[in-house]
Amino acid sequence: MATILIVDDDINILQLVNIHLSKAGYKVFQAKDGTEALGVLKRETCDLAVVDVMMPFMDGYALTKEIRKEYDIPVILLTAKNQIEDKEKGFKSGTDDYLVKPFEPKELNFRIEALLRRYDKQSDESIIRLGSTTVNKKNYEVQIGDRTILLPLKEFELLYFLAANPMRVLSRDYLIEHIWGLDYEGDERTVDVHVKRLRERFSKLTDDFQIKTARGVGYSLETNRK
Repeated sequence: MATILIVDDDINILQLVNIHLSKAGYKVFQAKDGTEALGVLKRETCDLAVVDVMMPFMDGYALTKEIRKEYDIPVILLTAKNQIEDKEKGFKSGTDDYLVKPFEPKELNFRIEALLRRYDKQSDESIIRLGSTTVNKKNYEVQIGDRTILLPLKEFELLYFLAANPMRVLSRDYLIEHIWGLDYEGDERTVDVHVKRLRERFSKLTDDFQIKTARGVGYSLETNRK
């Protein structure tokens, strides 16, 4: 799960962006000015910063320059200005992208995803994101928004394997081979039991994905694209 720092002296913008990005599965830190933002960066590991230009004490241009000195993370500047001179000043200060207010939260999300890919923050194959759900093989945790779920090992491995092959029907034999191994002496009902448990755990927690049954064959994980 990527961590985003939002910096804006407008509490309404902070709340709006925080709600939207949290729903998208990001962990969010907030700061009301540049000094507070630098303090957050010293305490927390952030993957990207969304910075307002017009702030007291230290404006977004100055903050971006300070971030560039110490941290290798992408920066998106938010501003009410749309003049070419302002954009030039923003890019010269080191910003990676520029978004003019008012903006659609979805557009901000698209730009964040693009920058994280460019900086390789989301390219780790051990982390799979399904909407607001993150399946992390590094720590064997499933994160849904702010909620962390720990699964029994085989349930986690089954969920991860299905999520790594979305929209693809996988036979019970194939799943047993990859999750339990060729030496497994149980039968196909083991897969059915584990799928049932996963459905029971997640059906009331999220609609980001469903595990569908392909009758007589096996299972597939289907995602809800938003």
